[in-house]
Amino acid sequence: MQDSSIQRTSASTQAGHHFRYYDFVMAAFVTVLLLSNVIGAAKPTFVMISGEQWIYGAGILFFPLGYVIGDVLTEVYGYARARRVIWAGFAALLFMAFMSWVVVSLPPAAGWDGQAAYESVFGQVPRIVAASIIAFWAGEFVNSYVMARMKVWTQGKALWSRTIGSTVVGQGVDSLIFYPLAFLGIWETSAVITVMVTNWLLKVLWEALLTPVTYVVVGWLKRREGVDIFDEDTDFTPFSTSA
Repeated sequence: MQDSSIQRTSASTQAGHHFRYYDFVMAAFVTVLLLSNVIGAAKPTFVMISGEQWIYGAGILFFPLGYVIGDVLTEVYGYARARRVIWAGFAALLFMAFMSWVVVSLPPAAGWDGQAAYESVFGQVPRIVAASIIAFWAGEFVNSYVMARMKVWTQGKALWSRTIGSTVVGQGVDSLIFYPLAFLGIWETSAVITVMVTNWLLKVLWEALLTPVTYVVVGWLKRREGVDIFDEDTDFTPFSTSA
């Protein structure tokens, strides 16, 4: 049942409206995106399953949170405002890559012996960086588009179906772009496919497990903002930053 304090509205009627918590959600999205790429991506770890060691990047524990926040943005604030946040994240990733390259390239001061360790953490392979940025851009926009369209199709019901459904498609696009671009020709093709599928499944599972949290956050934000936005008349081009 629709909360009486929440007004259903189209995205166009909210153009230019100031929301109280939108900036905080944007900051959370960009923070998770950058930290999961810097801290999480630098360390491989493992889990034991049936006595066998399964290796995965530690970032997978936190990177899917970006998709959860992306779902919250689209569900609460609509596609156009989610699009604006995706572009902010894209710009932040570009600057992070540039800053990392500059700082790693600077000569270390005499007596400082941390350069090798610094390079191992912050040094970047251009091919992997490019693959990561392209995959993020495409995957996030697909995720947001599917989320917004499904909300209209389902008339705002069954939130779980669109959070999980959009992640299946969005993370699928992300993985299909990232792993071949980053590792095909370096790893065996079979290894690329195995890691791509395994990581995609783990990300979707993580999204599903976080569904109760998503419900709580979405419900709280909608009540606080007082609106429930439906993208019934939205221009879905990704090549815009207007909200």
